[in-house]
Amino acid sequence: MQPRIDYTAAAPGAYAAMRALETYLHQSGLDAGLLELVKTRVSQINGCAFCIDMHTQMARVAGETEQRLYALSAWHETPFFTERERAALTWAEAVTRVAEGSIPDDMYETVRGQFGDKGLADLTLAIVAINGWNRLAIAFATPPGSYRRARSE
Repeated sequence: MQPRIDYTAAAPGAYAAMRALETYLHQSGLDAGLLELVKTRVSQINGCAFCIDMHTQMARVAGETEQRLYALSAWHETPFFTERERAALTWAEAVTRVAEGSIPDDMYETVRGQFGDKGLADLTLAIVAINGWNRLAIAFATPPGSYRRARSE
């Protein structure tokens, strides 16, 4: 795969805004491991190989196990995830696939019960962000395997 354009250089202000959202999310109080699970699952749904590679690496740094990462695409059928993680993954899938149908009230209430208003807003913003990053990486053919973790991550 040949990379297309370097969107970080072509639109540096927009890239900075996206990075600022990531900074906010990392300071939001949401668990880093949970964020990486959500980002990996959304990237699986969207078929973003670059982001799957990146976020599985980051999940490992956050303490995630190989077993849970391998089972993430079939998380519904495993006993490996907590109720809070299941709520987050359910919400991540629903928000990512929102064009396929509405988000049921009972799902919203379940997730809100796990996260509260602020946590739910932050979780939703994390899902919005990774969907955006997926689309950028796919549209501009960011090569899978090219991610290198910064020392500060």
